[in-house]
Amino acid sequence: MIVIPAVDVLDHKVVQLVGGMPGSQQVVLEDPFEVAMDWVAKGAPYLHLVDLDAAFGKEDNSDVFCRIIREAGVPVEVGGGIRTEEQIAKYVKAGAERIVVGTKAVTDTEWLKEMANKFPNKLMLGLDMKDGKIAIKGWQESAPIALEQMFRILETVPVVAVLHTDINVEGQQGGINRERVDRFCKDCPVTVIISGGVTTEEDAKAAAKSGAGGVVVGMALYKGTMKPWTFGRPWVAE
Repeated sequence: MIVIPAVDVLDHKVVQLVGGMPGSQQVVLEDPFEVAMDWVAKGAPYLHLVDLDAAFGKEDNSDVFCRIIREAGVPVEVGGGIRTEEQIAKYVKAGAERIVVGTKAVTDTEWLKEMANKFPNKLMLGLDMKDGKIAIKGWQESAPIALEQMFRILETVPVVAVLHTDINVEGQQGGINRERVDRFCKDCPVTVIISGGVTTEEDAKAAAKSGAGGVVVGMALYKGTMKPWTFGRPWVAE
């Protein structure tokens, strides 16, 4: 398991939001490229890029994201508002290791199957969970499909991983919900990357014990409750 720093971009700046709500910025940094390269310089083994502008229907950050992908020197996963084959293809061509698809994939599972087969082992399905249900459209609505149904679909398509975000704890620096993480990792048929609430080394240890392939860390790294030296730690299930 690895610790992956998050580079979330809104209004073309790096931000950390509380609960994903615009206007709740706890961190604002001017240059996404510089921030990403700084995490790599500090030892990050992987980068997690999120285009909040694209997710909210604004001018996207795909050009700077593609530059980061090409120049980072480490694998990169990218998500946020990715709803078309053209967007997926652009990031694949740039060299992205994983492309996160969310609302579109959950609401149109036939599209998910088609894209997964066109780009085998490149897509990571983003499943944002709130009160036990899949949330969509910026976490404002519940999806018309149950989690168990999505897991059955994942058994049949070449999706490389699932990004599990726990909305109930996202950005609050209160730790992960270990019971929910453990259950999700055990039930999911593909590799799980945990996002939301990872605040301390104990959270990372718990995720590793649950069998997660990685944890995406945002606020805790930017605020210093987790340190960059954790990038190099061999997190293993105990």
